Amino acid sequence: MKIRLPGRAAVSRRRGRWLAGLAALAVLAGAGTWTAAASDEMPAVHREDQALTMPGARIDTSYFTSGGGTGRRPAVLLAHGFGGSKESVRAQAEGLARDGYAVMTWSARGFGASSGQIGLNDPAHEVKDVSRLIDWLAERPEVRLDAAGDPRVGVSGASYGGAISLLAAGHDSRVDAIAPEVTYWNLADALFPDGVFKKLWAGIFFTTGSASTGGPMGAAPDRNAAGGPEASACGRFQPTLCAMYERVATSGKPDAEARALLEARSPSAVADRIKVPALIVQGQSDSLFPLSHADAMAEAIKGNGAPVAVDWIAGGHDGGDLEAERVQGRVSAWFDRYLNGNEAAGTGPAFRVSRAGGVDSTDGQATLRGATAAAYPGLRAGGRTVELTGRTQSFRNPAGANPPGISAVPGVGGGLSQLSSLGLGLSLDFPGQYARFDSRPLDAPMRITGSPTVRVTVASDSGEAVLFGKVYDVGPDGRGQVLPAQLVAPVRVEGATTARTVELTLPAVDHEIEAGHRLGLVLAATDLGYASPADPAAYTVGLAGPLTVPTAPAVTTQAAALPWWVWGLPAAGAAVAAALLLTARRRTIAPAPDPELADVPLQITGLTKRYAKSGDRYAVQDLSFRVEKGQVLGLLGPNGAGKTTTLRMLMGLITPDDGEIRVFGHAVRPGAPVLSRVGAFVEGAGFLPHLSGRENLELYWRATGRPAEDSHIEEALEIAGLGDALARAVRTYSQGMRQRLAIAQAMLGLPDLLILDEPTNGLDPPQIREMRDVMIRYAAGGRTVIVSSHLLSEVEQSCTDLVVMDRGRLVQAGRVAEITGAGETLLVTTAGEVSEPLVEKVGALPGIGSAVRTGDGGGLLVRLDGATASALVAELVRLDVPVTGVGPHRRLEDAFLTLIGGETGGATS
Repeated sequence: MKIRLPGRAAVSRRRGRWLAGLAALAVLAGAGTWTAAASDEMPAVHREDQALTMPGARIDTSYFTSGGGTGRRPAVLLAHGFGGSKESVRAQAEGLARDGYAVMTWSARGFGASSGQIGLNDPAHEVKDVSRLIDWLAERPEVRLDAAGDPRVGVSGASYGGAISLLAAGHDSRVDAIAPEVTYWNLADALFPDGVFKKLWAGIFFTTGSASTGGPMGAAPDRNAAGGPEASACGRFQPTLCAMYERVATSGKPDAEARALLEARSPSAVADRIKVPALIVQGQSDSLFPLSHADAMAEAIKGNGAPVAVDWIAGGHDGGDLEAERVQGRVSAWFDRYLNGNEAAGTGPAFRVSRAGGVDSTDGQATLRGATAAAYPGLRAGGRTVELTGRTQSFRNPAGANPPGISAVPGVGGGLSQLSSLGLGLSLDFPGQYARFDSRPLDAPMRITGSPTVRVTVASDSGEAVLFGKVYDVGPDGRGQVLPAQLVAPVRVEGATTARTVELTLPAVDHEIEAGHRLGLVLAATDLGYASPADPAAYTVGLAGPLTVPTAPAVTTQAAALPWWVWGLPAAGAAVAAALLLTARRRTIAPAPDPELADVPLQITGLTKRYAKSGDRYAVQDLSFRVEKGQVLGLLGPNGAGKTTTLRMLMGLITPDDGEIRVFGHAVRPGAPVLSRVGAFVEGAGFLPHLSGRENLELYWRATGRPAEDSHIEEALEIAGLGDALARAVRTYSQGMRQRLAIAQAMLGLPDLLILDEPTNGLDPPQIREMRDVMIRYAAGGRTVIVSSHLLSEVEQSCTDLVVMDRGRLVQAGRVAEITGAGETLLVTTAGEVSEPLVEKVGALPGIGSAVRTGDGGGLLVRLDGATASALVAELVRLDVPVTGVGPHRRLEDAFLTLIGGETGGATS
């Protein structure tokens, strides 16, 4: 298993082993391999692969250059993430080479084809390896020098690779600029935040590196510095690190020695020596290295007098959008300014944060908008106090800390965390394991940008408490809540035998709270991602002050760019109109209405449609049937039978090749006025997620241009049965509620003919039953419903009539009872339950094949084998069976399979 940053090759793996000690930088003559890649549009990139021998390891490297000439250029060292290799950043390296840089990538110790042990950016090994790579660059004739042995060089990388860029700048004064991405400042703080063990991420981190004891790609096991095989129990980790992890994971609590070990290998250890321009990119969807790490590194480097820019991207280690193209462009511009000396290079704002910009109506994807400020605001700017209410509360840490609450789930939460601004999320707090305090509904929207803080009193009967603080965005009337970015802040409170007052710093987020929503502060005893005490304990928590919320007022959101279709569609429409005028195309004159069909909802005659490139296969061929008022007609057929094609022609969306469709006597043509009497739900409906159900329906009706009083919205909503959900945003709807809202939209104006294509898709059984009732209620008023469905049992219960199609042709049309009525099995209904001995006597009668009780026990299913129905009735009376009715019994599924021969059609539906 590899720790990955989803969706981005340059940052995809977070396990990076860093080059170990220099051994004479022996580049074996002839060992380098040169390759070139070129295209018609981009200059060729030359790559030289070689293994550099260093103390305790051989480091696999690649060196990229582009273009000819003798001019010297700056160099860039590009590091990979934990679990990756030099191949992870190859595409980015080639791009920087084309931009005019000499670029070196390498596989860190213990990863890719490099040997050695993982030291988690050990200054004695991985960091020294970077200095030796800088030595190597200083000898290249094409690399620009600031002095002898001092090349002009920048370092960039993500996650594990981002930390090495910071460490390299702190340990080697020859580094001139850095661009760390989604990385840590203090690894001890990342894995042991506020003294709490981040067990899930730490477990993934360490066990992943420990899993591979063999060499890369099936090679022989690695050798340690003494030439012996590495310790198998630790995989490729240094034994010191392995022992530290096992000790903390066993106890569930970090000790001082563990913190000291990780802090010594962290950029924070050399904070006062990082004095070069730094572009800091950090992820909002990141429970491993949250935004607080970027804040700490920005404050330290800025305090040293170096230029700093901070960029909060939408994604992170938990997933989401890593904005790879934009970030890589900004890294290149940063190096253009601070390595190449191009003062005109646009390095971007001092602070930028990516915010959700809604949903793109063309593809349904979440969109992003940038918000910027001229200076980095930090995590406490624009503090606003929000009063919370709630009494002092007691709750328990359960034995074994199970079941745990849920906030972020590594690699899963980020997809949801990016959508938290759209009302989606995953979180769970178990009753009896948390205290909760809520604000009043907000009078106006409020944007949280930074880390909220709050003072609370904490007491524990064990003297120690481990708490997990989180701030929820709670919808109106408490309906639905979202945990911004799926983040939680752990804290260990010691000496809490009597109540202690502590200030909690909650997760840094950028999140909009809508007017009418509330803030909910939760302090929980457990969380899936962290280690809580195994011993049960009782906690008491109370408020000691308001919630302070940073709003960063200097950060302004950029105006949304106009989508292409805003200007493109009008232009395209004008072009089409001009083409129609120039070609003088005449519109086909529609046939006159047929007065004899004025009360007939639908009559189809000889309908035929064949799609281009389909050869001799017809989607629909010579189809004819008629639908009357008050019917619920089921349109049945296997996949490819032509059902959806028929419905599209009925709606005027596509034109038939032959035949005719008349609705209330009027021939159907695209835009025909009679279509105003038809409502349709075909292949789903789209809604604006931020609007309520009612607002979506009102907006749709206004778009039709018809008077508001003609919408009959209340009647449609009563039939659809959505109730109080109409006032909620559609983004909070279940699939069943969205389906019913779509049906309500189709019923606006109470059309005389309602067409529903697969209305039960994605619904559970109770929702399917509700949809069945909707159709029956609608037709009960003298209107007509046509429904296409694959659920034969539902069609059998809700439809009065059927049209069965196969391979584009009509197979049978008629009443449901007529189509299912023919068969040799009779349903005998009885006044009470028939005893088992009596059932056996009926089954033993002459001419009776079998007799079984129905599932509800209120009758018999009797299969005839020679006897007649009348003879059966006489025998049942003789046996004193309390008969109330006898009739044919055959399921629609049986009839359907008989009609189509048990096969599926081959035409396009």
